[in-house]
Amino acid sequence: MDPQEFFALFAAERRPDPYPAYREWRERFPVARLSEQMFAVSGFAEATQVLRDPAFGHPEPEYLDPADRLPDQPVDESGRVVRAFLSLNPPDHTRLRRLVAKAFTPRMVERLTPRIEELTASLIDGAGESFDVMTSLAKPLPVEVIAELLGVPLDDRERFAEWSHAMARALDPSFLQHPDTIEPAVKARQSFVAYFRELAEQRRGSPGDDLLSALVAVSDAGDVLSEGELLVTLTLLLIAGHETTTNLIGNGVLALLRHGGVVAADPERVVEEVLRYDSPVQLTARTALRDTELGTVAVPAGSQVIVLIGAANRDPATGPETFDPSRAPGRHLAFGQGIHFCLGAPLARLEGRIAFGELARRLPGLKLAGDPTWNATTTLRGLATLPVVSGK
Repeated sequence: MDPQEFFALFAAERRPDPYPAYREWRERFPVARLSEQMFAVSGFAEATQVLRDPAFGHPEPEYLDPADRLPDQPVDESGRVVRAFLSLNPPDHTRLRRLVAKAFTPRMVERLTPRIEELTASLIDGAGESFDVMTSLAKPLPVEVIAELLGVPLDDRERFAEWSHAMARALDPSFLQHPDTIEPAVKARQSFVAYFRELAEQRRGSPGDDLLSALVAVSDAGDVLSEGELLVTLTLLLIAGHETTTNLIGNGVLALLRHGGVVAADPERVVEEVLRYDSPVQLTARTALRDTELGTVAVPAGSQVIVLIGAANRDPATGPETFDPSRAPGRHLAFGQGIHFCLGAPLARLEGRIAFGELARRLPGLKLAGDPTWNATTTLRGLATLPVVSGK
């Protein structure tokens, strides 16, 4: 198979609506062999298998010579690159995720509910008669929440958001990435690491009631996060807790406005339908850790498998192709599956429920005021602008 046919799925002209092309591809190639050691999976059953089966994981972290290391690249005592738990296999993944989960608790998330409600109401009430949903609500709300969760000072939150956006643009696989995104991402990561190294040191001496303080202090039978593990975990929390929730809110408001308006009886159902219908995370990748099979297709050890979450979520096995915010929640892969299921899913769902609920209550007459524009990224699918009128 010509890989270019696969890469064409992500052409810029398809960005506003890639799903017809996804559907055609999925019907033809639920599992596609793009080269000797590259596969693409678009069927729901096959994608679920890749995400859950321990035969698929991640390459082991590499060892770097000091001369080859970037200034912000954390390594352990042996010179091995330190990665966030999302990119690790057991037992490293198990150990690191357990430590983070002990700090990032459901109680900590639930405690944020009144503050998220307050922030959301304030942002909506201050938006005016004509506004951009992205700049007025979808972008500021998640960054305020994750910054407050981590205990970032108010004056630093704007650059916090800038670092997150720059790093998120570099998450696309190499065949989709524009060279212009790499240098800003590297600089943003360096600034982020330097900032949080200093802030973490402050929390060690003077802990607060925030997630950063909890991560600095967390231990499990004497095991603690190293500085490098803390920094890569914070980077993951920033992008996963900010960019994806921004896209959930923006994609959701657009879908609602195109299908009857923001008024919805059950915001929880809206969140789940948006996650299925227009997932903020469109693709991910795994490596075959041993010779295995996907359906009837043999996958050699070491092969890269690209999982098209956006295509798999529209598989007939998950529900109808159409958007229906009133239907009972169906299956989707927006938060992944298996051991890598998103640790921040409860927070994203909480923010989405509150955002959609407050919009329905405060601006039931909200309408589109022009064509939206999309960010030039594929892994994380989201809007750059979403112009509306409040209908007040």
